[in-house]
Amino acid sequence: MTSNSTPIINTVEGPVQGDVQSEILVFKGIPYARPPMDALRWKEPQPVEPWNETLKTDTFSKACLQPTYPSMDGAGNVGLQSEDCLYLNVWTSGVDRDALKPVMVWIHGGAFKIGVGSDEIYSGVRLAREGAVVVTLNYRVGLLGFFAHPGLEKERPLGPVNFGLLDQIAALEWVQRNIAAFGGDPGNVTIFGQSAGAESVLALFASPLSRDRNPPLFHKGIAQSPYALPEQSREKASELGVKVARWLFGLDGEHATAEELRAVPPEKFAEKAMPTPEDPGGQVPFLGPAPVRGDVVLPKGLRATFEAGEQTRRPLIIGSNSDEASVLKAFDMDPAVVMQMIIEAGGEEAENALKTLKGLYRSDPEVTDEDLKDPDRFAGLVLRDMLFTANARWFADKHSKVADTRWYYFSYVPEGDRESQPHGVSHGGEMLFPFGNIKDRFTAADRAMSEKVSNYWFSFAKDGTPAGQPAWPKHETGLFVRDKTLKLGETIEVAYDFRKVRLDALIAQYPKLEEALEGGGGSGGGSR
Repeated sequence: MTSNSTPIINTVEGPVQGDVQSEILVFKGIPYARPPMDALRWKEPQPVEPWNETLKTDTFSKACLQPTYPSMDGAGNVGLQSEDCLYLNVWTSGVDRDALKPVMVWIHGGAFKIGVGSDEIYSGVRLAREGAVVVTLNYRVGLLGFFAHPGLEKERPLGPVNFGLLDQIAALEWVQRNIAAFGGDPGNVTIFGQSAGAESVLALFASPLSRDRNPPLFHKGIAQSPYALPEQSREKASELGVKVARWLFGLDGEHATAEELRAVPPEKFAEKAMPTPEDPGGQVPFLGPAPVRGDVVLPKGLRATFEAGEQTRRPLIIGSNSDEASVLKAFDMDPAVVMQMIIEAGGEEAENALKTLKGLYRSDPEVTDEDLKDPDRFAGLVLRDMLFTANARWFADKHSKVADTRWYYFSYVPEGDRESQPHGVSHGGEMLFPFGNIKDRFTAADRAMSEKVSNYWFSFAKDGTPAGQPAWPKHETGLFVRDKTLKLGETIEVAYDFRKVRLDALIAQYPKLEEALEGGGGSGGGSR
């Protein structure tokens, strides 16, 4: 079957014709907004110009401009790049308007700095075969996606800063307008994402621009490995913008105009080095790995919104992996050094808490004496739990008070990778399983695990209840209620009060952590 024999789909904007992959219809590179270039740089995404001739959508679009890191999985293979990058992709098994399918919209990770929606790991073929209509998308990342500067502020006081999140909202608006033509149900949309994509899911739950829509832009969410790093303030974002304008763009710092900023050559946004007198070997800073609070998209931070119960009241799955600290090493960051920085920022209270924590880890059967003696390994365990495991538990606790919530912990390592991954599932290592994109080298056990995980995810998207054995109970909190966690490991089981004492101890440190990290992550890392 060739692209010439695939059906033509009439979207609101114009007709498109895709291709066939493993008997699934695939539409690649559908524009959902006008190219955010020239006068539209650092503006809200604008509607595309309608077209009449059939648009061939059999080739993925270029990735949004970003630096590349060939040594990092998924960060060096984004292909060609362009500022013209606001496109999405659709996988569907067919169109039957009398039996519309659940829609699953994937938001890629990458610290809000890197990534592309067309990465082969995100192929929607398997989920489409299950019965979903899958959408992946590009959104502006790095300094084009998240940026503030006095010149832009002068042009538009209190204007947006989180342009990448606005792109995601625009893509969800496209889904509402068009997905029925692809066989998808606009009244049953699940957003899901990993790392910065998981942060995006939580941001979309929190943002008044998406949570207050009628009809809703989405109906359920899955957040895979969101992290406990606070958003930067609008003021800090502007300070960083001034620094970038001077040392990367070569402009007059805070006096650069909006016109001068928009005239900066696109290739500047793919650079990695930004020497300054204080740091001759410095890297280009960016506002990730968290979004910015204080604009129309996020008037206040994620944690504050969920603490107040102001997020959208829709079902949520949230969880993390068993070796999340691997993300630090991917960015050449030493866990022990990062831990020492947090302790120094937290002072004597943090130091005492660490001593108490070591005792709690000693009683964990998964932790060995060697783990406790190795400063790097112990730091990795604590940072995994502080930045990821406890964070997922915290959001699960808060969201369970307003809507159905389920919490997972993923520790299944493919059989062929166990020798090279002795500490568990790395940051992003779970993504193969819900998408079902298991390669030939994987074993029958790996494939069986993928089927189970994919079914949990798909059935949740279908009707809000993840189906499988064992049954996945809702996470609930209360005086006489025990935590419930689905452990996705060698066996799948429900754990009660999973790491509760030490996670409670880490959660108690969050105010100190936020204070220490407030506005200080401008050149930070993060991964898919």
